[in-house]
Amino acid sequence: MADDVITLLHRQHAQIRSLFAQVETTTGDEREDAWHELVRLLSIHETAEEEIVHPAVKRVDGGEPVVEARVAEEHRAKELLSTMDRIGPDAEGFDTLLVQLRDDVLAHADHEEQSEFPLLREVYDQERLERMAKAVEAAEAIAPTRPHPGVESPVANLALGPVVAVVDKARDAIRKVLG
Repeated sequence: MADDVITLLHRQHAQIRSLFAQVETTTGDEREDAWHELVRLLSIHETAEEEIVHPAVKRVDGGEPVVEARVAEEHRAKELLSTMDRIGPDAEGFDTLLVQLRDDVLAHADHEEQSEFPLLREVYDQERLERMAKAVEAAEAIAPTRPHPGVESPVANLALGPVVAVVDKARDAIRKVLG
């Protein structure tokens, strides 16, 4: 049986938790690599949720206020993540911001798991949830790899995401070459 969207997102939430722990407990290149992987995963994960998951939850009775709260959380996290990505993991004050980001992101993941995922499971059949997982994976493949606060709607993500993703992936490639 293929992963359904809920299983896929739970697994990504576990990866995010693990990456936060790595950033908090490592130093030097290892910390920087873990940080960049965390930024990438958070960026593509949220973009896919905004394009695929939130619209599906919005169509469920009572889903709209749940999605509005999650999108507000995502926007705040993107703003903080963007600032932190700009200053880098060696900057003074980064660790304080990291704790705030970690707490916000993990609370957001818990909110999704407790409020969005049950709505999806209640309304959509297994086949639909599996198709949604494939759609999330496709969206992540073309998603920006950096945070872009203000781009939280499905329309904005679809209109701007692919263009911004090309720029982000070029920056990622250059960073990788330069070390």
